[in-house]
Amino acid sequence: MTTDRASALRALHVPGDPVILPNVWDAASALAVREAGFPAVATSSAAVARVLGYEDGERTPVGEMMAAVARIARVVDAPVTADIERGYGLKPAELVERLLATGAVGCNLEDSSAGGLVDPGEQADFLAEVRAAAGQALVINARVDTYLLGPKTREAALERGRRYLAAGADCVYPIGLAAEEEIRALVSELGAPVNVYARPGAAEPARLAELGVARISFGSGLHQAVHVHAQGLFAKVRAGRSPY
Repeated sequence: MTTDRASALRALHVPGDPVILPNVWDAASALAVREAGFPAVATSSAAVARVLGYEDGERTPVGEMMAAVARIARVVDAPVTADIERGYGLKPAELVERLLATGAVGCNLEDSSAGGLVDPGEQADFLAEVRAAAGQALVINARVDTYLLGPKTREAALERGRRYLAAGADCVYPIGLAAEEEIRALVSELGAPVNVYARPGAAEPARLAELGVARISFGSGLHQAVHVHAQGLFAKVRAGRSPY
C-alpha cells in the first residue's frame, strides 16, 4: 500500500501539468482539500507548528509533528506528503521509519538550518541516505533555500538541485523563486520535476503550468488566510454582531 501510494504521488509530478497542493494543517483541513477534489494532501510545517502552539523552524517536538501527520494521513484516502523541515535531527533511517509509520509517502526536506544554508555536499549525502532507507516508498521533494538565504542566483540553485537529484530526490523545490524567466530556465536546465511556491503576487497556477512546473504548493499561506478570516468573525462576535 505504501509503495503504491508513493508511486501514485510520484506520477502526479508532471512538468506542464502540475500537481497542485493546498497545504493543510490538521485533519479537518485535509478532509476539506480532498472534498475539493485534490488528488493528494501536503502539510505545511509552519501551519502545523502554529496549530500545535509552536513557532516554525524545527521548534515543534518531533513526536508532536509526526502525530499531526499521522492524524492527517488517517482521515484521507489519498497520498500524503509531509513537510518535515530538515528532519528534526533524526538519523536518516529513523526519520524514514517514523515518517512511513505515520502513513505519509512523501516529504519535503530543506537545506537550511538555524538561518543558514547547509553545505550542498552534506545535504546531498543526507538525501542519499534517506533514499537508501526508504527505497521507492517515499517521494522526496528537496527544498533549495538559496533564493531565501543567498546566493540568489540560478547557478547556485542549479548546483544544489542537480546534486539533490543525483542523490535520489524526485523533485526540486527552489522556494522563493518567483521570476518567470528564472522558473522556465530552471525547469529546462534541471530536466526534472520542479516545485514552485504559490505565494501572494506569484504567477497563477495556470501560468506556472505553462512554464513547465510539475508541483505547486502554498506553504502556510492558506492557513494564514483562514486565520485572518477567523479573526474577522471573532471581531464581529466581540462587537455584538452575528458572524454568519
